[in-house]
Amino acid sequence: MKKQIKSTPTRRDFIATGAAILGFNIIPRHVLGAPGQPPPSEKLNIGCVGIGGQGGGVTRELATFANVHIGALCDVEKKHEATMAKAYPGRPFYKDYREMLAKEKGLDAVMVGTPDHWHAPISIAAMKLGKHVYCEKPLAHTIEETRIMAKVAAEMNVVTQMGNTGHASEGLRLTKEWIDAGAIGAVNEVHVWSDRPGSFWDTQGKPRPVGKPPVPETLDWNLWQGPAPEHAYHPDYAPRKWRGFFDYGCGALGDMMVHNADPAWYALDLGAPIAIEAKTSETNPDTFPLWSIVTWHFAAKGNRGPVKLTWFDGGKKPEPPPGFGSMRKLGDNGILFLGDKGSIIAPGWAGTPRIVPESQMKSFVMPPRSIARSIGHRQEWVEACLAGKPGDAKANFAYAGPYTEALLTGVLPIRLGKRIEWNSAKMKATNAPEAGAMIRKVYRKGFELPA
Repeated sequence: MKKQIKSTPTRRDFIATGAAILGFNIIPRHVLGAPGQPPPSEKLNIGCVGIGGQGGGVTRELATFANVHIGALCDVEKKHEATMAKAYPGRPFYKDYREMLAKEKGLDAVMVGTPDHWHAPISIAAMKLGKHVYCEKPLAHTIEETRIMAKVAAEMNVVTQMGNTGHASEGLRLTKEWIDAGAIGAVNEVHVWSDRPGSFWDTQGKPRPVGKPPVPETLDWNLWQGPAPEHAYHPDYAPRKWRGFFDYGCGALGDMMVHNADPAWYALDLGAPIAIEAKTSETNPDTFPLWSIVTWHFAAKGNRGPVKLTWFDGGKKPEPPPGFGSMRKLGDNGILFLGDKGSIIAPGWAGTPRIVPESQMKSFVMPPRSIARSIGHRQEWVEACLAGKPGDAKANFAYAGPYTEALLTGVLPIRLGKRIEWNSAKMKATNAPEAGAMIRKVYRKGFELPA
């Protein structure tokens, strides 16, 4: 018999139920909160894990929302404690998220802004406690982790969101509405590109660093590594160069493809690929190559035919579409849809699209809006948490899980140097049994996924 999953009660539900049982009148808002501000009982109490870099930026944005309270902070780098103490005085600071979750029982939600290899363990632990989760992109480090995260989110009925901000954009919605309206006919090919890694991190294409420089006094290196294989500390790993290493990150694909390719998955309902192949610069067993060109093949689905999607990184770019114009240049990040009646091109992060050639754009009659607009990527997650409605956060793990899984299949031909035939139902590379160790991984003792 299938186990029945209970809905996670919201803070509002708890307060309303308690008041009814005890016969209390509802306390006026001004008694519990500052004038014009929601009372504490109507604020989302968030614990933030990974508060340097991107995680720090997300924390600062969340703190600007009137209906959010930053309840606890966590990072393996202690120097962030002093910085955050000025911004959020009185908040407890932890270096181990497990201690935070054990002690801060009143947290409603958790923000995960750590390196990729920590996303799944922290998110799963929080969800299993009934906490809502906002997890930075890419959703997970391995294919198996994406499935587990989506499964736990559904079982616990929590509100989730992956941090691909463009999923809330006007550009994403316009792209789909235009394609649905037949603006460029049938789409059978898509090109996506990024300038990363470029100057953002310079560790790709190199073997693992040697030497044993001292670990900074403020950094808990054991906790930073967590579930990853154990290695000596080196500044090439932290704070921001970790993305290039297979043990910690997903390269440019995990950093930027998750943003730039989102309009294709959303507009074309691509789903899972059937095959993936890659061309790359010289490879090594430790880091992603300096550049890669990866192609995913998708079978026909619904009313659309087969689609081929190609990703370019490390400075590689596709050829401009016909009618693009000799004076124009492709930007550093973007997406290009090739249809049988024209093309759509858009900047990265699901930016505003335009039709190519320009004459076709000028004569194009905009279709009526058919997709609801977002109030903002992180704001919609907060509102969905307070309302207890997982579906209101549009980049939830039910969407982000399969999407990230499809992207991560691209790591397999990069690492193995061969075309991969992919069976999504079995989560298996049918022609490459050696891919199993990359589809799922072994976790370092003491840092396994929560049971």
